[in-house]
Amino acid sequence: MGRYGDIDYPRVTKLGFLASIGLFAVGAGGEFFAAAMHLSLPAWEDALFTDLEIVGTLGALLVPLVFGIVLPLTE
Repeated sequence: MGRYGDIDYPRVTKLGFLASIGLFAVGAGGEFFAAAMHLSLPAWEDALFTDLEIVGTLGALLVPLVFGIVLPLTE
């Protein structure tokens, strides 16, 4: 057993990256849909979509770095 248990790093990396891309897609899609339909979003919805885009982008950048490179090297 490794230092962090039995983590399947390739699977976690792929799923984390896809989940991050999904978060970004939901945030960007919501913003584009509201703009295309000429809808005025409440402030909390606008903040939610913006936060989804930010978290999705950070996740897509950091998940492969952490789970694909750093943690397997420390095993």
